[in-house]
Amino acid sequence: MADIVMVEDDDDIRDITAQMLRRAGHSVVETADGAAGLQAIMARVPDLVVSDIDMPVMSGLELCQALRSAPQTADLPVMLLGGSLLPGDRRSLNAQASAVLVKPFGRDELIGCVKRLLQAGDRAPGN
Repeated sequence: MADIVMVEDDDDIRDITAQMLRRAGHSVVETADGAAGLQAIMARVPDLVVSDIDMPVMSGLELCQALRSAPQTADLPVMLLGGSLLPGDRRSLNAQASAVLVKPFGRDELIGCVKRLLQAGDRAPGN
């Protein structure tokens, strides 16, 4: 189905989330921080990026901003995952994330969001 780069510093969350995505038929490349994720994304621009927000080296917000500033990835769908988001937190909106899931999330919520982002015709941020 889709080529996805998964960026998550927590090994357990990364493994479980990648497994859910693979079971849904997607190809997943896993990285443990935003800088490694950015390298993987630029090497093989995927169909979708799923990234944690709070990570060492480069946060998911910084990763999203870097992707939005590069012409080849400016319209790439980016789903951010966050466990520290509070109501009214605008950081993901300011970074132009395509979607945000609050941890903990379930399989159906994850796969449903992935499906919506992949089916969105224009792949523009905020959809």
